[in-house]
Amino acid sequence: MQENNAKQNQNIILENRKNLSISGITDVDSFDERTIVLYTQLGELTVQGRELHIDSMSVETGDMVITGDIWALVYGDKDKKGPLSALGKLFR
Repeated sequence: MQENNAKQNQNIILENRKNLSISGITDVDSFDERTIVLYTQLGELTVQGRELHIDSMSVETGDMVITGDIWALVYGDKDKKGPLSALGKLFR
C-alpha cells in the first residue's frame, strides 16, 4: 500500500518565479512560450508565463524542469491523467 501512495506523490518547487521543478508528470499535452499543459499523477496542470522552456524531462522518473517568467500554475481536471504521448516518448 505504501508503494501506491508513492505513485501519488507530486512535488512542485518554484524558485524566484524563474525555475520550476515538477515531479509526477505522465504526459505533455501542448507547449509554447506562454503555456505548457501537462498531465500529472494528480491531474491536469497548466503552467502560464512568458519565454517558457522545458529544460529537461524524464519519462522514467516523471520529473520536469521548466524555466522562464512563470506567472501561474493552474490545476485542472483531477481525473484526466493522459496517456503517454509520442512527445513524451521523445524525451526518453
